[in-house]
Amino acid sequence: MDRISRATPEETNPLRLLSLDRLRRRTSMKWRRYPPDVLPLWVAEMDVPLARPVVWAVADAMELGDTGYPEGSAYAEALAEFARTRWGWDGVAVARTAIVPDVMQGAVEMLKLVTGPGDPVVVNCPVYPPFYQFVTHMDRSVVEAPLGGDQRIDLAALDTAFRRAVTGGRRAAYLLCSPHNPTGTCHTADELAAVAALADHHGVRVVADEVHAPLVASGVAFVPYLSVPGGERGLSLMSASKAWNLAGLKAALALAGPAAAEDLARLPEEVSHGPSHVGVIAHTAALRDGVPWLDALLPGLDDNRRLLSGLLAEHLPAVRHRPGEATFLAWLDCRALSLGDDPAAVFLGRGRLALSSGTAFGTGGAGHVRLNLATSPELITEAVRRMAAAVAGV
Repeated sequence: MDRISRATPEETNPLRLLSLDRLRRRTSMKWRRYPPDVLPLWVAEMDVPLARPVVWAVADAMELGDTGYPEGSAYAEALAEFARTRWGWDGVAVARTAIVPDVMQGAVEMLKLVTGPGDPVVVNCPVYPPFYQFVTHMDRSVVEAPLGGDQRIDLAALDTAFRRAVTGGRRAAYLLCSPHNPTGTCHTADELAAVAALADHHGVRVVADEVHAPLVASGVAFVPYLSVPGGERGLSLMSASKAWNLAGLKAALALAGPAAAEDLARLPEEVSHGPSHVGVIAHTAALRDGVPWLDALLPGLDDNRRLLSGLLAEHLPAVRHRPGEATFLAWLDCRALSLGDDPAAVFLGRGRLALSSGTAFGTGGAGHVRLNLATSPELITEAVRRMAAAVAGV
């Protein structure tokens, strides 16, 4: 079967293709955590049909009974080509990659390579809650380096956190979220180079979660951490899971900079048993043949960012919102609404709208909510209506 002839361009915005009735037939976390009267815009699942090349690749595997264990370098080769054409970066060396179960499990394994039990891991709060959960579960401590008021990396705060982390000669790592979840900040080349210089100065090892890398707004450029001066000692995690909605098909890639190759080579062999072979097939197909689908998605996300900003300005002007440069997530400052530390609880109880509670994102998250923009304009409009109704009912 000729995969190229089947991977026809897809030009329709996938965010406009599924009805609410059809979405409610899904059995994943997003659609089953709450009762049917709740509109779920919380967890990072997209309301989209899958890219056809992914569907075809998985269907072919099912037809063949190709459901064994993963093997080979097709996934890494597909990422290398995607990085070359998308980001102008030729730095994905297949020999310096490893398949891992998913991005967060991969981050755990990378942190194990460069730190030991009890060692500190620096994070930029507010940040994706599993950064706290996974790090503490693996017997490391979290050191917070809060983002600046502009939602960007505060280099002075990072310097202080690094200095604190290495006190007493301890090994330390920095778990970098790039692009940043929940703010949607896309770090610049200069910012990342400054991070690398600080890390080198303090002897801190950088592990970058770059799972949202393909999801940038129009006019914004994603910069791989391993591509900047000083990034040679870094480790990175990438996958197609967020950009192509493949979280349930587990597979990710760990990447090592040239000076970190020996670290990655120490990755235990049993880690490679965790990824799904079908997941590897799906992610490879997405990176290789799913770019037209991605190119239809991104303008739709741009439209949704503008829509949300306009709706908030009209109906909830007290909510502060800076449209993200990347991801499909919106970080909303609701403190002026006087809803307490957890406004998500109010929106759920009074508005039957499920958003992610900011308190789980660490310091700086209280009074905030995270809203998932990867849905139809109609559901975003309904979400803001429910938020306004909840506030009016307080």
